[in-house]
Formats: sequence, C-alpha cells, structure tokens
Amino acid sequence: MILTDKQQQILDGKQGEVMAKVMKTLVMYGEAFGAEKMIDVTAKHNHLVTSFGLKMITPVYDLMDKLIDAGAISQQTFSVDPRPLDKNVPANFLQKLIFNKFMYSKQDFYEDQLNKLGLMDKDAFTCACYMDEVGNKPEKGDILSWAESSAVVYANSVLGARCNRNSGIMDIMGSVAGCVPYFGLLTDEGRKASWVIKIETTKKPQAQLLGSAIGMKVMEDVPYVIGLDKFLGDELTDSACTYLKDFGAATASNGAVGLYHIENLTPEAKEQGKDLILEGAKEYIIDDAELERVKNNYPVIWKNKDAKPKLCFMGCPHMSLQQLKDWTDMVESALKEAGNKKVLIPTVFTAAPAVLEEFNKTQYAERLKNTGIITSYICPLMYMNNPLCAKMPVITSSNKLRTYTTARYYTDDEILAQITKGGN
Repeated sequence: MILTDKQQQILDGKQGEVMAKVMKTLVMYGEAFGAEKMIDVTAKHNHLVTSFGLKMITPVYDLMDKLIDAGAISQQTFSVDPRPLDKNVPANFLQKLIFNKFMYSKQDFYEDQLNKLGLMDKDAFTCACYMDEVGNKPEKGDILSWAESSAVVYANSVLGARCNRNSGIMDIMGSVAGCVPYFGLLTDEGRKASWVIKIETTKKPQAQLLGSAIGMKVMEDVPYVIGLDKFLGDELTDSACTYLKDFGAATASNGAVGLYHIENLTPEAKEQGKDLILEGAKEYIIDDAELERVKNNYPVIWKNKDAKPKLCFMGCPHMSLQQLKDWTDMVESALKEAGNKKVLIPTVFTAAPAVLEEFNKTQYAERLKNTGIITSYICPLMYMNNPLCAKMPVITSSNKLRTYTTARYYTDDEILAQITKGGN
C-alpha cells in the first residue's frame, strides 16, 4: 500500500506504539480488500457501532484504555448506537437481573471510556445519527469511518457521503488515524450498480418489506431502483427520507447492501441517471405477488406459533420525529374505531434521545402516552439478546429486528390492528 509521508511515519512509530498499531490495523484491513492507498476522513463526526457494556467484551475495554492512555483520541467527535437498557421498557424480575448483572453490567464503565475518546454528548446514542435533531448528518462527498449497517447505507445512498461497511472497532481506528483504506464504496467504480430493480407494485410497497426483498436478492451488490419515485416523488422530503431510512435498513440487514440508488430521487441517481448502471447488470422485477412471496417465506421461530404477542417493538432503526407524530394519530384513530382506550399489547416506540426530547415538547407526547405506548431510546435488538426475552412472542414491523432476533414480522397495518384491536 502506498502511504503518505505522514501515514508512513505513524506506521513507523513516530507517534508512539499505539498509533503505529492503529495504522497497521488499517493497512492490513485495506490490503485484505485490495486498497492501494489511504484517503482522509473528512466528516465532522464519526459513528461507532459498539454502544453496549457487555461483560464479556473485555478486549474492547482493554483496547479503549490503551487508546485513551496513549492520547490516541478520535479526530472527530462521534455518536454511538443506542443504549441497551431502559427501566421504562417492560421486563420481569429475572429479565432485569440478567440485563443488569450478567449482560450489560459494564455499561457505565464503557460510556465513561466513550466520553474520553470523543463522544459528541452524553446522550449521542442512536442508530439513526443522521437525524437533524441528533446533529451527525454528513455532507455529500464526505469520507466517513462509520459502522452500523443502517446508518452507513443511509449516509451513502440518501446523503451521498462515502463509507464502506466497516465493522465495530474498525470505525474508531479510522477516526483516530484520520484516514481509511480507499476501496469499495469510497471509489467511483465501487458505487456503480450491478442490479436493476424494477418496481411494478400497484401501491407503495412497505419500506421494510421491499428492502428485505432487494437485500436478499442482491446481497452486497449495489442496486439501481426504477419505479419507486412514482410513490416517493422526486424530492428528498421528510416523508421520503423516513421511508428510505427503513427501506435501507432492511437491504443492509436482510442482505449486505451498503449503497442503493433510487432513480430520480437519490443524489447520484439524479445527477448520473442510468450511467450508474454497469454493463451486464442483472434485473429483478418486484410486483405485489413477489412481495407476498417474500413475506410468506419468513420463518416463524416462536415455540408456539399461535401464541398471543406479549410485546411490540417499533423503531429499528430508530423512529423519526414525524413517524412518532404520524403513529400517534394512527393509534388514536384505530383505538377509537375499535372502542378501546389503550393498546392491548405492551408497545414500545424507540427513537434517539434528541428526537424524543423534541417529541416531548409537542402535544403529541401526552396523547401517545394516553394510549399506553411507551417511548424509549434503547436498541430493541439489545433487549431481545436477553435469552429470556428471546423466548417471548414479540412482534415488529422491522425487518432488521426480525432478521437478528426471534421477533416476528408484520406490516405496519397489521401491527396497528394487533396493538389496537387484538388478535394475530
């Protein structure tokens, strides 16, 4: 790999042994993917994926201590994925015991390390760090050292920034060194589409279901989506961005998509159009029947497939402010129609702390509370990692949560009916 004089000096130990190891890690990472050089990280902020103080990840804490002790601090302040714990989220005594004593017992210790390394602020914990309220929205063309699959695919696709699908820990390495290996989605060629997706549905597809179908088909490749703009429009409105947030999360978790292009809508597709499509690109047509086929093939891994749901999670990735408002209206209306005052299944809406802070300033917050729905800043996935929680019949409209846990997928309309009217 060709390094600049400054990068070579770091590798040679001129800034100490710890920084030399950071650079060596990045060089080895780049060489594994055929990178020939490094490129500077240009974004104001980074985003890390490891937010949880699991007792068992001692090597992570040791590594963070080494960085802190050597003064190898992040060159950008950063946000981090959501916290795993919130006492307001329903859990029985044994579940809480496992959470607090066996799983996330190092949470406070780890958050102290993150603060010393460069955390944006004490509550900068969310998977949707690009929300305006959070303040970590990169500019078009910015080079990132992010991890978190749903954040990376959003930054690449909707914002036009450039970032590879980095792993946890690799994200902080790039931020500390101020550079990342130049390959993959950082390159012009790596951002070309090798799949053309044609949307031929009769109505706007469920974002998480459409993303799932595409992710499972193209895996890590870049798709160019034709026909979705007739439902979303040709401007990145709040509504379109919210849809693409959930759509992208499903492509990234049900597959391994790090970038997608939506014709006439996303930045690079508006600028370059079909020039983004590689010669010989494969084609995938999605109609109503194909979406139904995908949905019907999801495995149900509950011990009792006919069990009554005991918990519902919405917000994986975290909900936007507009989603919280829209769902307040929908839940109120559905409850009134059903003749019920409160939801019939314990339901948790998750969002970034900064988003919840803004939501709580609106009249919607009290209205949502009156429906019995709980708002929280946690990561539903981290909650479901508790083996006792994994045994519960939990429902969600998140294809990301469905993929990584035992939660069962339903569409938004089906979720709304279940929590307000009951039944499966």
